[in-house]
Amino acid sequence: MIKTEYANAYKEVLEILKYVSKEDFNKIPRKKIEMFSKYANYDYNFEYDPAITLKEQNVSDIAQTIIAIIFRDYWATEKQREKIINKEKHDLQLIEEEKKSKYNIDVFKNNNNNIKDNKLELVKYKESLIKKIFNKIKEFFI
Repeated sequence: MIKTEYANAYKEVLEILKYVSKEDFNKIPRKKIEMFSKYANYDYNFEYDPAITLKEQNVSDIAQTIIAIIFRDYWATEKQREKIINKEKHDLQLIEEEKKSKYNIDVFKNNNNNIKDNKLELVKYKESLIKKIFNKIKEFFI
């Protein structure tokens, strides 16, 4: 089952797409439109005012993201698409750097569990009593 916020966003996107030119609307793959239609929450009341920008209306972040992806993939020129993709890469890189600095964990630093004087110790394997008995019985039949 699809989450309510996504179903509402699909309804918002469908309402917004009603105000897009037929030429631009036809650039969107039919399967995408069918998916939006299939999973949209038609009980959700949303009215789009084309005289106001998306930011000024009560359009969800998810719907804004979907519209942005549609623009990037189907309506943008090559130059615009390239700029958008570079900006997305740059933003992801900043997020990853922030994560690295925030959660910088060196797993090998101060890990002296099995290391003494830069030499590895061998861990002695102890066979369980049941395993020993089973192996003796197995040897008997082989």
